[in-house]
Amino acid sequence: MEKTVHYEKTLTSEVLFEGRVITLTKDTALLENGKTAEREVVHHHGGACILPYFEDGTICMVRQFRYAMQQELWELPAGKLEKGEDPFEAAKRELGEECGLTADNYISLGQFFPTVGYDTEVIYTWVATGLHKTQLHLDADEFLTPDRVPLDKAYEMVMSGEIRDGKTIAGILKLKALIAEGRL
Repeated sequence: MEKTVHYEKTLTSEVLFEGRVITLTKDTALLENGKTAEREVVHHHGGACILPYFEDGTICMVRQFRYAMQQELWELPAGKLEKGEDPFEAAKRELGEECGLTADNYISLGQFFPTVGYDTEVIYTWVATGLHKTQLHLDADEFLTPDRVPLDKAYEMVMSGEIRDGKTIAGILKLKALIAEGRL
């Protein structure tokens, strides 16, 4: 396998929009062939995702309307990070806020880039086990329903296309793999 390292170098960057959640820049990049290209980049502080896994083989997901997609989606509990916020602490917060749970154990599922073509967002994901009920406390503008679903059913929902959210697909598939490998 060839070991060529591809690259692009930012020459200029102009802020087109700065909002509460994202900043949009228009950049000029130097390509490896010496030519330049324009790049539009959405800058995002990232997100934290938690996969609550119960001893009985069920997981907790939430059903939530997503304005950008104009539909209700099945998702793992997650939230955006504030600038400089610790992703692990944010994941634990989301477990309590969206599912009304705390956990004894957390296993990292790593991080992934949901939209590499134009977005800097990184989502950090954990599996939570040893779960205990606490008080659900949603944000004032958050409306969702937590539901327990057997992991095998959630996997079928991923494979049939019923679950279409990227972080949820990644989390469920990674958890299934860990279990199949005997690592959880």
